[in-house]
Order: sequence, then C-alpha cells, then structure tokens
Amino acid sequence: MRSIFAFAVIVASATNFGFSILAADAEHGVAQNDFSAFCKKFNSAVIAGDKAAVAEVTKFPLSMPYGIKTVKNKENFLRRYDEIFKGEANAAQCFASAKPQKESARRYEVYCPFKDTPNDWENAPIRFVFELTKDGWKFTGLDNINE
Repeated sequence: MRSIFAFAVIVASATNFGFSILAADAEHGVAQNDFSAFCKKFNSAVIAGDKAAVAEVTKFPLSMPYGIKTVKNKENFLRRYDEIFKGEANAAQCFASAKPQKESARRYEVYCPFKDTPNDWENAPIRFVFELTKDGWKFTGLDNINE
C-alpha cells in the first residue's frame, strides 16, 4: 500500500513541476510538444525549397485567401508552390525568424510580412495555418488577414 501511495505522490509531483509535457493527446496518442519538431522540419523544407517534403505535410484541400481557388491536391500544390510561398510573402525568409503563435492545443499560426517590406513585423498580415489532424500536424491554410 505504501508503494502505491509513494507512486501517486511522485506522479502528482512530476505533473506539478511541468513534466506533463510528455503527456500524450488521448485522442491521437501524439506528444503535446510534437509541434516544435514538426515546425523545425516544415521550416527547413520551406527554406530549402523542398516542394515534395512540404507537400507531404500539407492537408488537401489547402485553404487559400479570399478570392483565390483552394489547392485541391498534391499535384496542384506543386504547380502553385511559388504562389503559396513566394507570392505575397517570402515564406523562406519569414520562417527563418518568425515565431509560431499557439491559437489552441490543435492550431498554430505563423504571421509573415509582405515580401516588399520583409522587416515590417508590425504589419505581418500573411497567415500560415497549421492544425493537428488525425495524421499529425499539417499545413492547412494560407490567408491574408487584411482581405
């Protein structure tokens, strides 16, 4: 009985001291800190211009800004890659220093400035959206919040 009590105290203490980072998302069995690893991989692929690697972690159809057709599939994504990542924002340059903003446990966003004003972080309206799906973290949308 003492060992069960001691175990309970250890678990409670570990949770109280922040060790719960290793806790899994019960629905998906995904560690809560996986976004950090996903983000590093995604950013590296975008910075390197590795279209195929970026396509592998993109959920289709990919949501696009108002008035622009959604990206229906991988083939369409590969054709439109430059429009997505070099259109209004220079994603490779942005992702080298931008910090993801946590919107919820299942959604992060990265805001980028226009490519013509790359250092204007006060006006960074180009939003890249990432969501936790049943298949893990995915790039799910691009938006210009000014439109």
